[in-house]
Amino acid sequence: MSPSIPAPAWRKPLHHRHIATSGFARNDGLFDIEGQLQDISPDGTDLIFRTVPAGTPIHDLRIVLTVDRELVIRGARARIESGPTIYCPEIESAYAALSGMRIGPGFKREVKARLGGVQGCTHLTELVSVLATTAMQTIFALLRTERGSRRPADEQGPMPKPTLVNSCHTHRIDGEAVKVLWPEHRRGAAR
Repeated sequence: MSPSIPAPAWRKPLHHRHIATSGFARNDGLFDIEGQLQDISPDGTDLIFRTVPAGTPIHDLRIVLTVDRELVIRGARARIESGPTIYCPEIESAYAALSGMRIGPGFKREVKARLGGVQGCTHLTELVSVLATTAMQTIFALLRTERGSRRPADEQGPMPKPTLVNSCHTHRIDGEAVKVLWPEHRRGAAR
C-alpha cells in the first residue's frame, strides 16, 4: 500500500485550474474529443488588460478534436471564451494545423513544432496533450465494447504490439501487465 499524503497545514486557495475532457462517438463513425481548461482566481485579480472578478475565469479555453479509429485528427476547432487579453482569440484558427496528425509516438513533439511559442497559445497547446490521452482512452473504450469479455490470451494468432507497451512503468515490455495485454503466443514477428 502506498503511503498517504500528509494532511497540509492551514492554507488559503489562490488559484484553481480545472481541466475537463470527454470523448464521444459520432453517428458518422468519427469521434469528438472535447476539452476545456479554466483558470480561476478565488479572490479575483487585476490584470494589465482587464479586471477579473472573484470566481470568474481568467482563461476559459475549449478545443474539439475530431478523430478516426486510427487516431488521425480529421478536424480541430479551438475557442477562447475568456483570456487575459482581448488579443488571445486571434490564435484560435491556428489549431486547424492539427488536422492530419496522428495521435501516437512523437505527437507532443509535433504539436510543439506546429503550435509552440508564438505559433499558438501556451494553454491551448497544453490542453491538446491532455486531449491526446482522452482520445486514446475513447478508442480503448470502443475496443473494449467491441471485444466484450474476450481477452488477448483467449485468442490465437499474431496480434500487433499494443500502443500501451513501453508507455509507462506498468506497461513495460518485460512487466507482468504486458504478459496479459500482449501474450507471448500472440506476438509473432511483431516484437
